[in-house]
Amino acid sequence: MTSIATPEDKPYSRDDTAFLGHPAGLGWLAFCEFWERFSYYGMQGLLGLYLTKYLFLPEHIGRVMGIDVGRRAIEFITGPMTPFQFGSLVVGLYGGIVYLMPIFGGVIADRWLGRTRAVVTGASLMALGHFLMAFEAGFLIAIACLLVGVGLFKGNIAAQVGALYRPGDKRNASAFQIFLLAVQIAVIVSPLVCGSLGEKVAWHWGFDAAGVGMLVGLVTYLAGRRWLPPEPERRTAAATIEQPRITRREWGRVAILVGIIPILMLTILGNQQISTGFPLWSDKHMDLVMFGWRVPTTWLQVVDAVVSLVTMLMSIAFWKWWSQRRNEPDEIVKMAIGTLIAATGPGAMMIAGGIVDATHARVGFGWTLAYTILNDIGFANILPVGLALYSRVAPKQIVGLVIGIYYLHLSIGNTYVGWLAGLMEKMPSAGFWGLHAALVAIGGGLLLVVRVLFWRFLSPAAVLSPDEPVPDGALATAN
Repeated sequence: MTSIATPEDKPYSRDDTAFLGHPAGLGWLAFCEFWERFSYYGMQGLLGLYLTKYLFLPEHIGRVMGIDVGRRAIEFITGPMTPFQFGSLVVGLYGGIVYLMPIFGGVIADRWLGRTRAVVTGASLMALGHFLMAFEAGFLIAIACLLVGVGLFKGNIAAQVGALYRPGDKRNASAFQIFLLAVQIAVIVSPLVCGSLGEKVAWHWGFDAAGVGMLVGLVTYLAGRRWLPPEPERRTAAATIEQPRITRREWGRVAILVGIIPILMLTILGNQQISTGFPLWSDKHMDLVMFGWRVPTTWLQVVDAVVSLVTMLMSIAFWKWWSQRRNEPDEIVKMAIGTLIAATGPGAMMIAGGIVDATHARVGFGWTLAYTILNDIGFANILPVGLALYSRVAPKQIVGLVIGIYYLHLSIGNTYVGWLAGLMEKMPSAGFWGLHAALVAIGGGLLLVVRVLFWRFLSPAAVLSPDEPVPDGALATAN
Protein backbone atom coordinates (compact mmCIF):
# COMPACT_ATOMS: atom_id res chain seq x y z
CA MET A 1 0.00 0.00 0.00
CA THR A 2 3.00 2.28 -0.20
CA SER A 3 1.89 3.49 -3.63
CA ILE A 4 -1.31 5.02 -2.26
CA ALA A 5 0.21 8.26 -0.98
CA THR A 6 1.71 10.23 -3.85
CA PRO A 7 1.39 13.85 -2.68
CA GLU A 8 3.63 15.28 -5.36
CA ASP A 9 1.27 14.40 -8.24
CA LYS A 10 -2.23 14.81 -6.79
CA PRO A 11 -4.35 17.93 -7.42
CA TYR A 12 -5.13 18.55 -3.73
CA SER A 13 -5.65 22.22 -2.91
CA ARG A 14 -7.18 23.98 0.09
CA ASP A 15 -8.41 26.70 -2.26
CA ASP A 16 -10.48 24.22 -4.27
CA THR A 17 -14.24 24.95 -4.46
CA ALA A 18 -15.23 22.16 -6.84
CA PHE A 19 -17.66 20.37 -4.46
CA LEU A 20 -20.48 22.65 -3.30
CA GLY A 21 -17.94 25.41 -2.65
CA HIS A 22 -15.63 23.00 -0.84
CA PRO A 23 -12.53 21.06 -1.89
CA ALA A 24 -13.30 18.07 -4.10
CA GLY A 25 -11.80 15.83 -1.41
CA LEU A 26 -14.82 16.50 0.81
CA GLY A 27 -17.10 14.86 -1.74
CA TRP A 28 -14.91 11.76 -1.90
CA LEU A 29 -14.68 11.51 1.90
CA ALA A 30 -18.42 12.06 2.40
CA PHE A 31 -19.28 9.40 -0.19
CA CYS A 32 -16.80 6.99 1.40
CA GLU A 33 -18.26 7.67 4.85
CA PHE A 34 -21.75 7.05 3.45
CA TRP A 35 -20.78 3.51 2.41
CA GLU A 36 -18.95 2.80 5.66
CA ARG A 37 -21.98 3.84 7.70
CA PHE A 38 -24.26 1.96 5.28
CA SER A 39 -22.34 -1.21 6.07
CA TYR A 40 -22.14 -0.50 9.81
CA TYR A 41 -25.81 0.30 10.40
CA GLY A 42 -26.95 -2.38 7.97
CA MET A 43 -25.11 -4.99 10.00
CA GLN A 44 -26.03 -3.51 13.39
CA GLY A 45 -29.74 -3.48 12.55
CA LEU A 46 -29.65 -7.20 11.84
CA LEU A 47 -27.30 -8.25 14.64
CA GLY A 48 -29.73 -8.44 17.56
CA LEU A 49 -32.40 -10.25 15.55
CA TYR A 50 -29.85 -12.65 14.06
CA LEU A 51 -28.37 -13.60 17.42
CA THR A 52 -31.61 -13.95 19.40
CA LYS A 53 -33.72 -15.58 16.70
CA TYR A 54 -31.10 -17.82 15.09
CA LEU A 55 -27.39 -18.01 15.90
CA PHE A 56 -27.55 -18.22 19.71
CA LEU A 57 -30.39 -20.74 19.81
CA PRO A 58 -29.29 -24.08 21.35
CA GLU A 59 -29.36 -25.91 18.01
CA HIS A 60 -27.02 -23.38 16.34
CA ILE A 61 -24.72 -21.81 18.93
CA GLY A 62 -22.42 -24.83 19.06
CA ARG A 63 -21.28 -24.09 15.50
CA VAL A 64 -19.60 -20.81 16.55
CA MET A 65 -15.88 -21.32 17.17
CA GLY A 66 -14.80 -20.20 20.62
CA ILE A 67 -18.27 -19.18 21.81
CA ASP A 68 -18.27 -21.56 24.79
CA VAL A 69 -15.21 -19.85 26.30
CA GLY A 70 -16.69 -16.40 25.77
CA ARG A 71 -20.06 -17.38 27.19
CA ARG A 72 -18.53 -18.94 30.30
CA ALA A 73 -16.50 -15.79 30.90
CA ILE A 74 -19.58 -13.57 30.60
CA GLU A 75 -21.83 -15.84 32.69
CA PHE A 76 -19.15 -15.98 35.39
CA ILE A 77 -20.03 -12.30 35.94
CA THR A 78 -23.75 -12.23 35.08
CA GLY A 79 -24.89 -15.74 36.01
CA PRO A 80 -26.69 -18.12 33.61
CA MET A 81 -28.32 -16.38 30.66
CA THR A 82 -30.98 -17.41 28.15
CA PRO A 83 -30.18 -17.17 24.42
CA PHE A 84 -32.18 -13.93 24.28
CA GLN A 85 -30.31 -12.40 27.21
CA PHE A 86 -26.92 -13.54 25.92
CA GLY A 87 -27.65 -12.21 22.42
CA SER A 88 -28.82 -8.80 23.63
CA LEU A 89 -25.77 -8.46 25.89
CA VAL A 90 -23.40 -9.29 23.02
CA VAL A 91 -25.08 -6.60 20.90
CA GLY A 92 -24.58 -4.12 23.74
CA LEU A 93 -20.94 -5.09 24.22
CA TYR A 94 -20.31 -4.70 20.50
CA GLY A 95 -21.90 -1.24 20.48
CA GLY A 96 -19.93 -0.24 23.56
CA ILE A 97 -16.54 -1.35 22.27
CA VAL A 98 -17.15 0.42 18.95
CA TYR A 99 -16.92 3.78 20.75
CA LEU A 100 -13.61 2.83 22.39
CA MET A 101 -11.76 1.60 19.33
CA PRO A 102 -11.25 4.96 17.53
CA ILE A 103 -9.06 6.08 20.44
CA PHE A 104 -6.64 3.23 19.71
CA GLY A 105 -7.05 3.69 15.97
CA GLY A 106 -5.94 7.29 16.27
CA VAL A 107 -2.83 6.32 18.23
CA ILE A 108 -1.93 3.63 15.70
CA ALA A 109 -2.36 6.06 12.80
CA ASP A 110 -0.36 8.83 14.49
CA ARG A 111 2.54 6.63 15.53
CA TRP A 112 2.82 3.93 12.90
CA LEU A 113 0.45 3.60 9.94
CA GLY A 114 -0.49 7.16 9.04
CA ARG A 115 -4.09 8.15 8.27
CA THR A 116 -4.25 6.79 4.74
CA ARG A 117 -3.01 3.31 5.55
CA ALA A 118 -5.15 3.26 8.67
CA VAL A 119 -8.31 4.06 6.69
CA VAL A 120 -7.48 1.52 3.96
CA THR A 121 -6.64 -1.19 6.50
CA GLY A 122 -9.77 -0.42 8.51
CA ALA A 123 -12.05 -0.53 5.47
CA SER A 124 -10.52 -3.83 4.35
CA LEU A 125 -10.98 -5.41 7.79
CA MET A 126 -14.59 -4.22 7.98
CA ALA A 127 -15.41 -5.65 4.55
CA LEU A 128 -13.82 -8.95 5.60
CA GLY A 129 -15.79 -8.93 8.85
CA HIS A 130 -19.12 -8.40 7.08
CA PHE A 131 -18.45 -11.27 4.69
CA LEU A 132 -17.37 -13.54 7.56
CA MET A 133 -20.71 -12.85 9.27
CA ALA A 134 -22.25 -15.09 6.60
CA PHE A 135 -20.41 -18.07 8.15
CA GLU A 136 -21.68 -19.17 11.55
CA ALA A 137 -18.34 -20.64 12.66
CA GLY A 138 -16.48 -17.38 12.05
CA PHE A 139 -18.79 -15.09 14.04
CA LEU A 140 -16.25 -14.09 16.70
CA ILE A 141 -13.52 -13.53 14.10
CA ALA A 142 -15.97 -11.38 12.11
CA ILE A 143 -16.77 -9.24 15.16
CA ALA A 144 -13.06 -8.79 15.90
CA CYS A 145 -12.39 -7.68 12.31
CA LEU A 146 -15.28 -5.20 12.47
CA LEU A 147 -14.16 -3.69 15.78
CA VAL A 148 -10.53 -3.25 14.75
CA GLY A 149 -11.63 -1.98 11.33
CA VAL A 150 -13.99 0.68 12.63
CA GLY A 151 -11.33 1.79 15.11
CA LEU A 152 -8.82 2.39 12.33
CA PHE A 153 -11.34 3.93 9.95
CA LYS A 154 -13.72 6.20 11.86
CA GLY A 155 -11.56 8.80 13.57
CA ASN A 156 -8.92 8.96 10.87
CA ILE A 157 -11.28 9.72 7.99
CA ALA A 158 -12.88 12.49 10.07
CA ALA A 159 -9.41 13.91 10.72
CA GLN A 160 -8.85 14.11 6.98
CA VAL A 161 -12.00 16.21 6.60
CA GLY A 162 -10.57 18.82 8.97
CA ALA A 163 -7.18 18.69 7.23
CA LEU A 164 -8.79 19.85 3.97
CA TYR A 165 -8.98 23.43 5.35
CA ARG A 166 -6.61 26.05 6.64
CA PRO A 167 -6.97 27.16 10.26
CA GLY A 168 -9.72 29.76 10.44
CA ASP A 169 -11.42 28.70 7.19
CA LYS A 170 -15.12 29.23 7.89
CA ARG A 171 -16.03 26.41 5.52
CA ASN A 172 -14.77 23.90 8.08
CA ALA A 173 -17.99 23.81 10.14
CA SER A 174 -20.27 23.36 7.13
CA ALA A 175 -17.90 20.67 5.83
CA PHE A 176 -18.63 18.49 8.86
CA GLN A 177 -22.35 19.14 8.45
CA ILE A 178 -22.13 17.81 4.87
CA PHE A 179 -20.03 14.89 6.11
CA LEU A 180 -22.59 14.02 8.81
CA LEU A 181 -25.44 14.44 6.33
CA ALA A 182 -23.93 11.52 4.40
CA VAL A 183 -24.04 9.51 7.63
CA GLN A 184 -27.69 10.38 8.19
CA ILE A 185 -28.62 9.30 4.67
CA ALA A 186 -26.79 6.01 5.20
CA VAL A 187 -28.76 5.37 8.40
CA ILE A 188 -31.96 5.76 6.39
CA VAL A 189 -30.92 3.64 3.40
CA SER A 190 -29.05 0.74 5.04
CA PRO A 191 -32.04 -0.91 6.82
CA LEU A 192 -34.04 -0.74 3.60
CA VAL A 193 -31.36 -2.73 1.77
CA CYS A 194 -29.48 -4.86 4.31
CA GLY A 195 -32.42 -5.25 6.68
CA SER A 196 -34.84 -6.29 3.96
CA LEU A 197 -32.41 -8.83 2.50
CA GLY A 198 -31.52 -10.25 5.90
CA GLU A 199 -35.08 -10.59 7.20
CA LYS A 200 -36.92 -11.44 4.00
CA VAL A 201 -34.36 -13.54 2.06
CA ALA A 202 -31.59 -14.90 4.32
CA TRP A 203 -29.41 -13.53 7.10
CA HIS A 204 -26.19 -13.86 5.10
CA TRP A 205 -27.65 -11.83 2.23
CA GLY A 206 -27.98 -8.83 4.55
CA PHE A 207 -24.44 -9.22 5.87
CA ASP A 208 -23.05 -9.71 2.37
CA ALA A 209 -24.82 -6.52 1.24
CA ALA A 210 -23.07 -4.67 4.07
CA GLY A 211 -19.74 -6.15 2.94
CA VAL A 212 -20.32 -5.05 -0.65
CA GLY A 213 -21.13 -1.55 0.60
CA MET A 214 -17.85 -1.44 2.51
CA LEU A 215 -15.92 -2.52 -0.59
CA VAL A 216 -17.57 0.29 -2.55
CA GLY A 217 -16.47 2.69 0.20
CA LEU A 218 -12.89 1.40 -0.01
CA VAL A 219 -12.80 1.79 -3.79
CA THR A 220 -14.26 5.31 -3.42
CA TYR A 221 -11.53 6.27 -0.95
CA LEU A 222 -8.74 4.95 -3.15
CA ALA A 223 -10.19 6.62 -6.25
CA GLY A 224 -10.37 10.00 -4.49
CA ARG A 225 -6.99 9.79 -2.75
CA ARG A 226 -5.46 12.30 -5.19
CA TRP A 227 -7.84 14.99 -3.90
CA LEU A 228 -7.14 14.34 -0.20
CA PRO A 229 -4.58 16.07 2.06
CA PRO A 230 -1.11 14.55 2.39
CA GLU A 231 -0.04 12.76 5.52
CA PRO A 232 0.98 15.16 8.31
CA GLU A 233 4.71 15.38 8.81
CA ARG A 234 6.02 13.55 11.82
CA ARG A 235 7.61 15.96 14.29
CA THR A 236 10.99 15.29 15.72
CA ALA A 237 11.68 16.01 19.37
CA ALA A 238 13.57 19.17 18.39
CA ALA A 239 10.74 20.44 16.21
CA THR A 240 7.99 19.85 18.75
CA ILE A 241 6.30 23.04 19.90
CA GLU A 242 6.35 23.25 23.66
CA GLN A 243 2.85 23.62 25.10
CA PRO A 244 2.11 25.52 28.30
CA ARG A 245 1.58 23.30 31.34
CA ILE A 246 -1.96 22.48 32.36
CA THR A 247 -2.82 24.35 35.54
CA ARG A 248 -4.32 22.96 38.73
CA ARG A 249 -7.57 24.76 37.94
CA GLU A 250 -7.73 23.17 34.49
CA TRP A 251 -7.13 19.72 35.97
CA GLY A 252 -9.94 20.46 38.40
CA ARG A 253 -12.33 21.14 35.54
CA VAL A 254 -11.20 17.96 33.79
CA ALA A 255 -11.98 16.06 36.98
CA ILE A 256 -15.53 17.44 36.95
CA LEU A 257 -15.97 16.42 33.31
CA VAL A 258 -14.76 12.90 34.12
CA GLY A 259 -16.99 12.74 37.19
CA ILE A 260 -20.22 13.41 35.30
CA ILE A 261 -19.65 10.61 32.74
CA PRO A 262 -21.92 8.18 34.71
CA ILE A 263 -24.68 10.82 34.69
CA LEU A 264 -24.34 11.29 30.94
CA MET A 265 -24.58 7.51 30.57
CA LEU A 266 -28.03 7.60 32.22
CA THR A 267 -29.23 10.36 29.89
CA ILE A 268 -28.73 8.25 26.73
CA LEU A 269 -30.22 4.92 27.85
CA GLY A 270 -33.59 5.51 26.20
CA ASN A 271 -31.99 6.59 22.94
CA GLN A 272 -29.46 3.75 22.72
CA GLN A 273 -32.18 1.17 23.36
CA ILE A 274 -33.69 2.13 19.98
CA SER A 275 -31.05 0.05 18.20
CA THR A 276 -30.83 -2.75 20.79
CA GLY A 277 -33.89 -3.56 22.90
CA PHE A 278 -36.59 -1.69 20.99
CA PRO A 279 -36.37 -3.75 17.76
CA LEU A 280 -36.34 -6.96 19.82
CA TRP A 281 -39.42 -5.83 21.77
CA SER A 282 -41.18 -4.61 18.62
CA ASP A 283 -40.51 -7.91 16.84
CA LYS A 284 -42.51 -9.66 19.57
CA HIS A 285 -45.15 -7.12 20.53
CA MET A 286 -45.77 -4.63 17.70
CA ASP A 287 -48.12 -5.12 14.76
CA LEU A 288 -45.88 -4.47 11.77
CA VAL A 289 -48.25 -5.80 9.11
CA MET A 290 -49.29 -3.09 6.66
CA PHE A 291 -51.48 -3.71 3.63
CA GLY A 292 -51.08 -7.44 4.15
CA TRP A 293 -47.24 -7.32 4.19
CA ARG A 294 -45.09 -7.52 7.29
CA VAL A 295 -42.68 -4.61 7.41
CA PRO A 296 -39.13 -5.76 8.34
CA THR A 297 -38.32 -4.93 11.94
CA THR A 298 -35.08 -3.28 10.85
CA TRP A 299 -37.11 -0.61 9.05
CA LEU A 300 -37.93 0.89 12.45
CA GLN A 301 -34.40 2.33 12.35
CA VAL A 302 -35.40 4.23 9.20
CA VAL A 303 -38.23 5.87 11.12
CA ASP A 304 -35.87 6.91 13.89
CA ALA A 305 -33.27 8.22 11.43
CA VAL A 306 -35.81 10.39 9.59
CA VAL A 307 -37.34 11.69 12.82
CA SER A 308 -33.87 12.34 14.27
CA LEU A 309 -32.87 14.42 11.25
CA VAL A 310 -36.07 16.49 11.41
CA THR A 311 -35.92 17.05 15.17
CA MET A 312 -32.25 18.07 14.99
CA LEU A 313 -33.08 20.74 12.42
CA MET A 314 -36.09 21.83 14.49
CA SER A 315 -33.96 22.11 17.62
CA ILE A 316 -31.36 24.27 15.87
CA ALA A 317 -34.10 26.54 14.52
CA PHE A 318 -35.85 26.74 17.90
CA TRP A 319 -32.79 27.80 19.85
CA LYS A 320 -31.91 30.36 17.19
CA TRP A 321 -35.42 31.80 17.51
CA TRP A 322 -35.23 31.68 21.34
CA SER A 323 -31.86 33.43 21.48
CA GLN A 324 -33.26 36.36 19.52
CA ARG A 325 -35.94 36.92 22.19
CA ARG A 326 -34.52 35.61 25.47
CA ASN A 327 -31.28 34.45 27.02
CA GLU A 328 -30.37 31.01 25.73
CA PRO A 329 -29.74 28.51 28.56
CA ASP A 330 -26.24 27.20 29.14
CA GLU A 331 -25.13 23.75 28.01
CA ILE A 332 -25.91 21.86 31.22
CA VAL A 333 -29.41 23.32 31.56
CA LYS A 334 -30.09 22.63 27.90
CA MET A 335 -28.92 19.02 28.34
CA ALA A 336 -31.09 18.61 31.46
CA ILE A 337 -34.14 19.89 29.57
CA GLY A 338 -33.37 17.54 26.69
CA THR A 339 -32.94 14.60 29.06
CA LEU A 340 -36.27 15.17 30.80
CA ILE A 341 -37.99 15.38 27.41
CA ALA A 342 -36.18 12.24 26.24
CA ALA A 343 -37.46 10.37 29.32
CA THR A 344 -41.01 10.71 27.98
CA GLY A 345 -40.04 8.49 25.02
CA PRO A 346 -39.69 5.27 27.06
CA GLY A 347 -42.51 6.72 29.18
CA ALA A 348 -44.78 6.42 26.14
CA MET A 349 -43.55 2.87 25.61
CA MET A 350 -44.45 2.13 29.24
CA ILE A 351 -48.08 2.85 28.29
CA ALA A 352 -47.76 0.61 25.22
CA GLY A 353 -46.21 -2.06 27.41
CA GLY A 354 -49.11 -1.82 29.81
CA ILE A 355 -51.50 -2.50 26.94
CA VAL A 356 -49.43 -5.55 25.93
CA ASP A 357 -49.35 -6.83 29.53
CA ALA A 358 -53.11 -6.42 29.96
CA THR A 359 -54.36 -7.71 26.59
CA HIS A 360 -51.47 -9.90 25.33
CA ALA A 361 -52.13 -8.31 21.93
CA ARG A 362 -49.75 -6.48 19.63
CA VAL A 363 -49.77 -2.68 19.68
CA GLY A 364 -49.85 -0.40 16.67
CA PHE A 365 -47.06 1.31 14.79
CA GLY A 366 -48.09 4.69 16.23
CA TRP A 367 -46.18 3.86 19.40
CA THR A 368 -42.96 3.78 17.36
CA LEU A 369 -43.65 7.33 16.25
CA ALA A 370 -44.41 8.43 19.81
CA TYR A 371 -41.21 6.89 21.14
CA THR A 372 -38.92 8.23 18.43
CA ILE A 373 -40.40 11.74 18.26
CA LEU A 374 -40.24 12.34 22.03
CA ASN A 375 -36.83 10.73 22.40
CA ASP A 376 -35.29 12.48 19.41
CA ILE A 377 -36.52 15.93 20.46
CA GLY A 378 -34.73 15.42 23.74
CA PHE A 379 -31.65 13.71 22.34
CA ALA A 380 -31.04 16.59 19.91
CA ASN A 381 -30.22 18.61 23.03
CA ILE A 382 -28.04 16.01 24.74
CA LEU A 383 -25.24 14.50 22.66
CA PRO A 384 -24.22 17.50 20.48
CA VAL A 385 -24.62 19.94 23.38
CA GLY A 386 -22.46 17.74 25.61
CA LEU A 387 -19.81 17.66 22.91
CA ALA A 388 -19.85 21.45 22.81
CA LEU A 389 -19.49 21.61 26.62
CA TYR A 390 -16.50 19.27 26.75
CA SER A 391 -14.71 20.90 23.81
CA ARG A 392 -15.17 24.36 25.38
CA VAL A 393 -14.06 23.45 28.90
CA ALA A 394 -11.18 21.11 27.98
CA PRO A 395 -7.64 22.50 28.25
CA LYS A 396 -6.47 23.22 24.72
CA GLN A 397 -3.44 20.96 25.13
CA ILE A 398 -5.63 17.83 25.59
CA VAL A 399 -8.86 18.62 23.75
CA GLY A 400 -8.64 15.37 21.76
CA LEU A 401 -8.19 13.29 24.91
CA VAL A 402 -11.11 14.99 26.68
CA ILE A 403 -13.38 14.43 23.68
CA GLY A 404 -12.38 10.77 23.76
CA ILE A 405 -13.31 10.71 27.46
CA TYR A 406 -16.68 12.26 26.58
CA TYR A 407 -17.49 9.36 24.26
CA LEU A 408 -16.90 6.91 27.10
CA HIS A 409 -20.49 7.48 28.23
CA LEU A 410 -21.66 6.08 24.90
CA SER A 411 -19.42 3.05 25.32
CA ILE A 412 -20.63 2.36 28.86
CA GLY A 413 -24.23 3.15 27.93
CA ASN A 414 -24.31 0.78 24.96
CA THR A 415 -22.94 -2.04 27.08
CA TYR A 416 -25.47 -1.33 29.81
CA VAL A 417 -28.49 -1.21 27.49
CA GLY A 418 -27.45 -4.62 26.14
CA TRP A 419 -27.74 -6.01 29.68
CA LEU A 420 -30.98 -4.11 30.28
CA ALA A 421 -32.50 -5.55 27.10
CA GLY A 422 -32.09 -9.02 28.55
CA LEU A 423 -34.52 -8.05 31.35
CA MET A 424 -37.39 -8.18 28.84
CA GLU A 425 -37.76 -11.88 29.57
CA LYS A 426 -38.01 -11.27 33.31
CA MET A 427 -40.06 -8.05 33.59
CA PRO A 428 -43.52 -6.98 32.42
CA SER A 429 -43.29 -4.69 29.41
CA ALA A 430 -44.63 -1.72 31.37
CA GLY A 431 -42.00 -2.21 34.06
CA PHE A 432 -39.21 -2.65 31.52
CA TRP A 433 -39.90 0.66 29.78
CA GLY A 434 -40.79 2.40 33.03
CA LEU A 435 -37.34 1.51 34.34
CA HIS A 436 -35.75 3.23 31.35
CA ALA A 437 -37.93 6.31 31.75
CA ALA A 438 -36.98 6.54 35.43
CA LEU A 439 -33.23 6.12 34.81
CA VAL A 440 -33.21 8.79 32.09
CA ALA A 441 -35.24 11.18 34.26
CA ILE A 442 -32.82 10.63 37.15
CA GLY A 443 -30.00 11.56 34.79
CA GLY A 444 -31.79 14.82 33.96
CA GLY A 445 -32.26 15.62 37.63
CA LEU A 446 -28.62 14.91 38.41
CA LEU A 447 -27.55 17.26 35.62
CA LEU A 448 -29.46 20.04 37.37
CA VAL A 449 -27.60 19.19 40.59
CA VAL A 450 -24.31 19.42 38.67
CA ARG A 451 -25.41 22.81 37.35
CA VAL A 452 -26.01 24.10 40.87
CA LEU A 453 -22.80 22.72 42.35
CA PHE A 454 -20.24 23.16 39.59
CA TRP A 455 -21.34 25.77 37.04
CA ARG A 456 -19.18 28.43 38.69
CA PHE A 457 -16.17 26.34 37.64
CA LEU A 458 -17.43 25.45 34.14
CA SER A 459 -19.02 28.68 32.93
CA PRO A 460 -17.37 30.55 30.03
CA ALA A 461 -16.32 33.34 32.38
CA ALA A 462 -14.67 30.87 34.77
CA VAL A 463 -12.83 29.03 32.00
CA LEU A 464 -11.43 32.31 30.65
CA SER A 465 -10.53 33.68 34.06
CA PRO A 466 -7.14 32.73 35.55
CA ASP A 467 -8.24 33.47 39.10
CA GLU A 468 -11.30 31.31 39.68
CA PRO A 469 -11.09 28.91 42.69
CA VAL A 470 -10.20 25.25 42.34
CA PRO A 471 -13.23 22.91 42.85
CA ASP A 472 -13.09 21.27 46.27
CA GLY A 473 -11.75 17.73 45.95
CA ALA A 474 -11.41 17.98 42.20
CA LEU A 475 -7.64 17.74 42.22
CA ALA A 476 -7.77 14.67 44.42
CA THR A 477 -10.05 13.07 41.87
CA ALA A 478 -7.82 14.13 39.00
CA ASN A 479 -4.72 12.72 40.63
